[in-house]
Amino acid sequence: MKPETLAKTGKSILRITAALAVIFGIPAVGYLLWRPGSSGPLPEFRNNAVWIGHGWLGDDGWFGRNKRGKDAFRNRKSIAALFEKLAANRITTVYPHLCPAQFDGRIAPYDGAQTERLLDAADRHGMKVVPWTGGILYESARPGDRKWKKNFIASMEELFKKHPRIAGIQINIEPMPDGNAEFLQFLDEVRTAAGKRILSVAAYPPPTKWHRYPNVHWSADYLGQVAERCDQMAVMMYDTAIPLGKFYTALMTDWTKVLADVVPPKNCELILGVPAYDDAGVGYHYPSAENITSALRGIAAAGRSGKLSGIALYCE
Repeated sequence: MKPETLAKTGKSILRITAALAVIFGIPAVGYLLWRPGSSGPLPEFRNNAVWIGHGWLGDDGWFGRNKRGKDAFRNRKSIAALFEKLAANRITTVYPHLCPAQFDGRIAPYDGAQTERLLDAADRHGMKVVPWTGGILYESARPGDRKWKKNFIASMEELFKKHPRIAGIQINIEPMPDGNAEFLQFLDEVRTAAGKRILSVAAYPPPTKWHRYPNVHWSADYLGQVAERCDQMAVMMYDTAIPLGKFYTALMTDWTKVLADVVPPKNCELILGVPAYDDAGVGYHYPSAENITSALRGIAAAGRSGKLSGIALYCE
């Protein structure tokens, strides 16, 4: 190759390199300089919650099927340590896992004596226990099936009768498409059967350009309809598949603003579910981005503290 040709080629490569540096460098610098969220303190929320695992209420059959030891859950020291830790972190409501419901609609089997031990510990710390139940839509959970609903409600009433200190029930059925009328009718029937006890719903966040999966997002209108039927809405604000923390923080700010305007503050507590788990490598959750710090920074920046009841950690 002639010297003048080499010189021209070198200049072309330099120009291309410079252009690429501009194209990719400016966004990178912009991201580094961007400061979404707020590092300011959160208000003293009146009701913070946590979802806890199945072992805390599960029956012997669950431990056998899952090859888990009962000792970590069934002894009073473990229970006391759990509730002392929750109390130290200002948790006031506990959602013990009782998912999925059985195929015929009955709530998953639980250990009665263990339930009472858990309630004893909750009473000592002034906490409410609201079991979390439901399941996979059209499999373990069929809210449009008359027989399934009848068995579910009867099982819920039996749970309350055996353990009257249980404060309520949380319904978590996934995936639940936006606008599902069967779910609204189901909530109406559960609301009637629950009486004065808390009816909580594990809800989906509003649609967003960052996560285009309509079966795990509810429109503002549907969120409002669900809120009208329950006492408490714990919104699952995670599993967005966003790999960068700042974008997740910004999304949390947007979601908080929308939810605070949609959920009636007098009729339904608004509790924001934030991620406190690893699950690295699953594709829908990046713990380096979705974590307590990035979530709370986003919530703090929303400026809607008067309309929020608290934060729910997913999960113990």
